[in-house]
Amino acid sequence: MLQLQQCTNPDKPGTEDSTSSETKIVQRKYPAFSADTAYAFIKKQLDFGFRVPGTAAHKQCADWLFETLKSYCDTVYYQKSQARTADGKTIPVYNIVGSFKPKSQQRMLLGSHWDSRPWGDNDKERTDQPIPAANDGASGVAVLLELARNLKTTAPPSGVDIIFFDAEDMGKSEVENSFCLGSQLWAKTPHTPGYKAQFGVLLDMVGGKDAQFYHEAYSAEKAGWVLSHVWALAAELGEGARFVNQRIGGITDDHVYVTEGSGIPMIDIIQYDPNGNGFASYWHTHNDNLESVDKNTLKSVGTVMHALVFNPPYDQIAP
Repeated sequence: MLQLQQCTNPDKPGTEDSTSSETKIVQRKYPAFSADTAYAFIKKQLDFGFRVPGTAAHKQCADWLFETLKSYCDTVYYQKSQARTADGKTIPVYNIVGSFKPKSQQRMLLGSHWDSRPWGDNDKERTDQPIPAANDGASGVAVLLELARNLKTTAPPSGVDIIFFDAEDMGKSEVENSFCLGSQLWAKTPHTPGYKAQFGVLLDMVGGKDAQFYHEAYSAEKAGWVLSHVWALAAELGEGARFVNQRIGGITDDHVYVTEGSGIPMIDIIQYDPNGNGFASYWHTHNDNLESVDKNTLKSVGTVMHALVFNPPYDQIAP
């Protein structure tokens, strides 16, 4: 996924953040999330093969993502560019964006990366071969595709932009800024000039069995009002055991580059295990396959995201 030294060594959970509220957050009804459909979206991505930038499977999956969003969204963008990898190679980068209510001034940005890591560097063997990346990449995309499918028939109350960032997982820990290449490019040159959104949410590794999500430090510092709203919403929906009210250290992910490059406060919903190496045992291994995905986790995250779209925190925007 990301730089090992920054992602697997965050501070241990310690500081509890209060997200209690006397007023119910969920005021508007929202569409039901289908974990079965999301799971099928994950399988579809894996069926293309390894989505490593520069390969035929990568381009085929990119085209499918674009056409799928096109069938759901009001407007779609296929942002094509290039980037240089940690080992000096030039690769194609495809950021794919789908927008609902593109003229609305109130907007939220919802993102996930869709590429797969070229190396199973945490595996015990075949460390130089690509991984399926079912959880680390495909799961977040699947949740957002299911959201887009529902928004086609039930319009959101405000603008929604769904973006699939490319080339997130091409980096090496010893090379600075070698991860998150797609979001770095997008932050410098968004899909529309002068693009603005009030807040953003990034989904990363949101399909693992028994996954839990904590208050990631950068999210809490730069977009605390968004994080508090989402975690309080999750608690109201009965998902408090999965969305844990404890803070961990910072994780360098696409949300960091979006916030730093565009000024949009963005949080990261990312699986974290305080009792292990930080992430799941199959992270960056060949075992990150369909067997690593749990529909219950997809259902939890998908339901929270659907509720968020129809009950956003615009009234809590920090001055």
